[in-house]
Amino acid sequence: MTETTIPALATSFNPGSIHTPERIRARLIDFSPAERRVADAVLRDPFGVIHLSVSELAASADTSPATVIRFCATLGLRGFQELKITLASESIPSERRVLGEIQPGDGVAEITLKVMDTTARAVGQAAQTLDLSVLEAIAEQIVGARRVLFGAVGTSAPLAVDTAYRLTQIGIDATFALDVHTQHVSARMLRIGDVFFAISHTGSTFETLATTRAAKLSGATTVALTSFSHSPLTEVADLSLVAGSAETAYRVESMSSRIVHFAVLDALFVTLALRSSTSSAHLAMTEDVLIEHRI
Repeated sequence: MTETTIPALATSFNPGSIHTPERIRARLIDFSPAERRVADAVLRDPFGVIHLSVSELAASADTSPATVIRFCATLGLRGFQELKITLASESIPSERRVLGEIQPGDGVAEITLKVMDTTARAVGQAAQTLDLSVLEAIAEQIVGARRVLFGAVGTSAPLAVDTAYRLTQIGIDATFALDVHTQHVSARMLRIGDVFFAISHTGSTFETLATTRAAKLSGATTVALTSFSHSPLTEVADLSLVAGSAETAYRVESMSSRIVHFAVLDALFVTLALRSSTSSAHLAMTEDVLIEHRI
């Protein structure tokens, strides 16, 4: 996998020294014409950038995601995600970034109710906006696949572990390796008739993008589950399921994004279980095996 490096700058970025819009204005002459368009887009609506993917910001500036990354590097940032986090830290109170609607003085009851309500709203929003025709198409691809390989890192990895195991329970040859190098090599070994399933909240994770490209190069059908409709991952994947919510925009490791994705994957699992003629027999075998592990 190719490693992307960001050139070192003479002056390192200090988030506490000066706000990002002022820093951008001070360095306008350093940007290329394409980077200048990115700068203008950020300056027009710094808060709005927090809710965008790298591809969406690129489109609004009439340029490419690579240019957005170069723009971030010129600012001394490590990438677009750091730009979003920095803008959020400058425009959203720290309590809200961590707690959302929860107040510092809330008790256990208030915290529990607010967390549950936020999560329920996120799932409800996803249900209303999910493209069911894409879910249908992905189910058809998986039912007819020779094998299914999952790709994910970080907080998306547990979703891949769970889904691969559940598909195995209904007789689908599904695998997931935690090691990203193993994922990458395995993806390159796929062939026509196989499915590669990428899971990524941002759709901008280097490792998952590289593995998805390798799977596509091998001839496999590539599908993705992500939270943003326009991202580097949706540009690569053949089929993309988009399920996100406003709550996930600036809380990078938000739990609700994973719960939403779990719900979508559960809907896919149930669909596949009903579509597969052998799922009942395989589930019966699974239950028989699990009896040995329980009192």
